[in-house]
Amino acid sequence: MGPEIAFDLKLIEAATHRMSQGKVLKRPVISSWDALLDYCRVSMSHRDTEAFRILFLDRKNVLIADEVQGRGTVDHVPVYPREVIKRALVLNASALILVHNHPSGDPTPSAADIDMTADIVRACDAVGITVHDHLIVGKSKEVSFKSEGYL
Repeated sequence: MGPEIAFDLKLIEAATHRMSQGKVLKRPVISSWDALLDYCRVSMSHRDTEAFRILFLDRKNVLIADEVQGRGTVDHVPVYPREVIKRALVLNASALILVHNHPSGDPTPSAADIDMTADIVRACDAVGITVHDHLIVGKSKEVSFKSEGYL
């Protein structure tokens, strides 16, 4: 594969990401759950290392910001509740949706994923911020902590 084809593939990836992002921005995220899942799939399912992103929402669940909080290795990404809270307060967020990927393709939560999510939820509760969900994106499916009873 030459540099021209690599460039074309990167361009297609960026365009797809931008199109799916347009379906989520300026809209209530909770009411457009399918668009949110599509957006997360497009932006995270193909990565070969873990990334942890946070969707910061206002009181009407409209997306304020989507930011990568951390980048990791093939099986771990460090996330610190203090940093999550600090950024949420700067953005005046009322709610969060946590999202990270599992490069292995299996979105089953690890014990570390469950513990880290519980730590973030406790920290958010202390300052009045709601954690709506934590999504783990695999190659072909996602796991919702809320649907699985972890939240």
